[in-house]
Amino acid sequence: MNIEVLYEGAPLLVQSATWSGDITQASRKLTVSFVNTIDGRTQTRKIEHGKELRLMYGGRELFRGAIFDFRIDHRGMMTATAHDENTYLTRNFDTRKFTGMTASAIVKRLCNDFGIETGTIADTGYVIPKLVLRDKSVWDMMTIALTYSRKQTGRRFFIYSREGKLFLSERKEVVARWVLENGRNITSATYSQSIEDMRTQVKVIGGDPEKKPIIATVKDDALIKRFGLMQHLENVDADMTKSQVEQRAKQLLVELGTIDDDARVDALGNPEVVAGAAVYVRESMTGIVGAYYISTDTHTLATGSHTMSVSLSATDDLPTMEYDPPAEPKSRKGRKGGSSIVDQIFG
Repeated sequence: MNIEVLYEGAPLLVQSATWSGDITQASRKLTVSFVNTIDGRTQTRKIEHGKELRLMYGGRELFRGAIFDFRIDHRGMMTATAHDENTYLTRNFDTRKFTGMTASAIVKRLCNDFGIETGTIADTGYVIPKLVLRDKSVWDMMTIALTYSRKQTGRRFFIYSREGKLFLSERKEVVARWVLENGRNITSATYSQSIEDMRTQVKVIGGDPEKKPIIATVKDDALIKRFGLMQHLENVDADMTKSQVEQRAKQLLVELGTIDDDARVDALGNPEVVAGAAVYVRESMTGIVGAYYISTDTHTLATGSHTMSVSLSATDDLPTMEYDPPAEPKSRKGRKGGSSIVDQIFG
């Protein structure tokens, strides 16, 4: 299928394009190699930072983003790299305090404040009591809010860019619509398993750790019998209730009580097979058989050629970031009362 790369709406004389993404990263990337001369002496087109590149595949838009770097050699061969609009989430930092807001409301607020256009923003539901986030990127703030919400509800949400807009969607069960199979479309594969990060018991401590701690401990007896006792300890917000602390412990055990496995497959290209999607794999030598989530993908496209390299995981590894509440100084009251220094700074 033919590819086309448009620079500010006009096609480039493309030799190859590499389109890639990672489920843990804010944005996808496009690197294009093209001929930017006709006579071998001067540039055909002036390429500028911040200008738009679009990747079209059979008439369908796969990517839209801004150019961040480029280079050209003496023959007029040029390479330009663009990132989709979500890259600005990682290039803006701030200090914020959010009180009584859902993660989706936080995403909307940050997008509005930083001029990021949005598409559909799904409602995450859970109201987060308070988040004080210091010196964080917008991406980190959103990820922390979504992680906090997920730990309470088990509901998973992810952020992506499409046609220049930011979307927030709920991550429900992903159906494996595509099959990768040796002898058909797989060209090479590798596979590994690990229990390095497994935990078979979880202890969560909330409340006042010295005067009145709230402690919840959950374990998986079957995993302990098989792999031994490995306990994860986590201290949470003192404002969390007993039921919230217990729910956090249960959710953590679900996440940590798993065998991590990883597979990498090189195959013939499919534009639908990108980070976050699911595929069914049959590869006899490595034993990679079953449905897997795509963690990272790299697609290499040229006229008449499309290959891809993808890493797979049995677990849906959406980006997470723990919330570590900062120490807040005690309020200094005047004759008519007052507010803490933290409240004065963060509003």
